[in-house]
Amino acid sequence: MKNILWLIVGVGLGFVAAHQINKTPEGKRFFEDVDSRAHEFSNAVVDGYKEREAELRAAVADSPDVLSNISAR
Repeated sequence: MKNILWLIVGVGLGFVAAHQINKTPEGKRFFEDVDSRAHEFSNAVVDGYKEREAELRAAVADSPDVLSNISAR
């Protein structure tokens, strides 16, 4: 229980510190940079997911003959 309290206190202090840092021009630039990198990363993950999904769908579409041969046994 004591550890949870310290976690909550740490998160609260982190929010307060981030808010204070965001008030400065350097802080705003820092958080804008972090935000843009996070968006770039999430876009890369989405693109990779869609690419892999297309590969798997193409593989499944090419394999009905294989699946019908297996199920016929």
